[in-house]
Amino acid sequence: MTEQSRLRYDEGCLAAHALNLVGDRWALLVLRELMLADKRFQQIRAGLPGITAAVLTQRLTQLIGAGVVRHDARLGIYGVTPSGRGLLPVLQALCRWGALHPGHDPGRFISPVALMISMTAMIDAQAAQGLSLRAGFLIGREGFVQRLTGDSVLQVEAQDDLQADFVLEGSGNSLARAIYGPQPLTAQDDVVLHGDGALAQRFLDLFRLR
Repeated sequence: MTEQSRLRYDEGCLAAHALNLVGDRWALLVLRELMLADKRFQQIRAGLPGITAAVLTQRLTQLIGAGVVRHDARLGIYGVTPSGRGLLPVLQALCRWGALHPGHDPGRFISPVALMISMTAMIDAQAAQGLSLRAGFLIGREGFVQRLTGDSVLQVEAQDDLQADFVLEGSGNSLARAIYGPQPLTAQDDVVLHGDGALAQRFLDLFRLR
């Protein structure tokens, strides 16, 4: 395939150039699934239930060619490059922009990584100012620790050892309801709390779908 045949937008615009690299359907969502941890092919696909194996293979090949995804053939894992990680603010901005427009259905599948990234985008920074804590999340086989250190910037890492002030365990959708829904944590029958419940509720109160 020639360079010209890959172009979707034959323009000198930098935004068009970026979309020529990562603008295919599924491309940004594939990057999303790799943003917090390296994964194998089937692990990526588990976070994107609507994608076929053939399309995922195509997108990974394109993203590797664009320099935003790397592949360790020996270990069979994919990860983001520093350039790919630079697209995290783009995903966060899309979350905030999408929350302003009607039609979002929170009942549809949300992957663990999608939920974690949305939280970094949707936190009430003013309310979080001065708060320091570690929040753990266990979603199936995936674990995450989120940190606030007083500056209102929420940092998240994928971790197996969840050393945190509290841990919330559930599916991506059940946790999304607890985080963004109107009901308190005590009313969430499908979310298991380990640790400080009062601090967990204070933390969840920092999030709203605006």
